[in-house]
Amino acid sequence: MVINIFINSKHLITCADDSDYDELCSRIEKHTNLQSEDYYLISNGKLLKDKLLTHGNVHCILRQVGGKGGFGSMLRAIGAQIEKTTNREACRDLSGRRLRDINEEKRVRAWLDKQGEREREAEERKKRKIEKLLAVPKHDFKDDEYEEARANLTEKVNDAFEEGLKNAEEISKEKQAAQDEPSTSGGTKRKSPTEDKAKAKKKKKGALWIGDDISGSDSDTDDSEEESKKKAIKN
Repeated sequence: MVINIFINSKHLITCADDSDYDELCSRIEKHTNLQSEDYYLISNGKLLKDKLLTHGNVHCILRQVGGKGGFGSMLRAIGAQIEKTTNREACRDLSGRRLRDINEEKRVRAWLDKQGEREREAEERKKRKIEKLLAVPKHDFKDDEYEEARANLTEKVNDAFEEGLKNAEEISKEKQAAQDEPSTSGGTKRKSPTEDKAKAKKKKKGALWIGDDISGSDSDTDDSEEESKKKAIKN
């Protein structure tokens, strides 16, 4: 029977059977230069110390230097400062489903149940908006000075209109009276414009006839002159 020595789960050496603790330590020190204070030996899950080992496997476990204490108290102090959460959505129910998914389904069902109510509210808001747009706006305008000036303005306009009508009637009466009065200048009556137009037409007709006569006489004289010239040339 032999004894196998392992360091960090790796086979190191093999010793003969019936080896005690000191002999095993000397073998380990010879191969690894480790002192007995730097490690401890375990066989079958039990600590070896000053025991005779006949066979089996021995594990050499390196010792680790301990750190400063007080780390546990620091963790406890920090843990007291951490707020406790009430969010359990990451947990699972007895069927294995996440509570997050279950709560989400409940919210979706509630939203779908209120869909019709939301549509009705939207239609009512739309109707109210249309009625508001179609309604006649109400303006409350209060200004005493403006109201007084407005009342006086209508009175002034009526007075001015009546005065204008009176002036127009007076002017028309004066014109009618002037036309009815006979003209006494030179003991003759004033000629009407129709008579003046008739005389002007007669003058124009006489002038045209005289012009035609003159043009005819001119042509006769021209013909007589040409005949006299021809006779003189023949002679």
